[in-house]
Amino acid sequence: MTNRVIHMSEHKIDCNCIDCLAMRKPFSSLSNDELALLQKKKYIVNYNPGETIVKQGSAMTHLACLYAGLTKVYLEGLNGNNLILQLMKEGDLIIGPGIFTDYMHHHTVTAVAKSTVCFIDLHDYLTIMHGNHDFAKQSHQFENLKKINTLQRFLSLTQKQMSGRIADALLYLHDSIYETNPFKIDITRRELGDMTALCKESVIRILKQFHDENVIELKGSHIKILNMDAVRRFSEVG
Repeated sequence: MTNRVIHMSEHKIDCNCIDCLAMRKPFSSLSNDELALLQKKKYIVNYNPGETIVKQGSAMTHLACLYAGLTKVYLEGLNGNNLILQLMKEGDLIIGPGIFTDYMHHHTVTAVAKSTVCFIDLHDYLTIMHGNHDFAKQSHQFENLKKINTLQRFLSLTQKQMSGRIADALLYLHDSIYETNPFKIDITRRELGDMTALCKESVIRILKQFHDENVIELKGSHIKILNMDAVRRFSEVG
């Protein structure tokens, strides 16, 4: 299915860079003229769940800002085994290390829920960065924070037992993505396995264990954390 590309002036959502990006880091340090430059070539695309937004190995010509929805960012591995690096929600900016190196995408981004993505011309972004020190500093800080989070996740995946990894995933979903309890999880058990480097069967088994021990309550795709202290202990001891 081909995604429909809609220019901002034609889209039903009344959104422009001055009203939208100006409220979000790193764009909050830009002047109205700089925001207008980004607005000039920006376009948006609506995606259904499962559709690819950015493909690993493709050329980077635009930055992607998630206007609405939820996406997963992952490395494509061998034999269909992927590693989800993070989920991205409304307001998040999809950049990646290729912006300052080979101008390639080094991960794939796929819509988990219905999503609307704004694409910003990469050349205009870099032009503004070269002329605006504060914007360049905030952009680098944004990318470095993502790198720190990724390093912490790799530590969890390589040194923690299965229960510790699932606990980390539950805390991540609760603290950083849904920010509520209970929450409806948008990713499948298989994708939760891709996030924790576990097979689907292990994910199901650990979740059932947590449910039986009254650590969480499972009702289909709905999860309620009943004992937050216990989840944090599983995370800490690994």
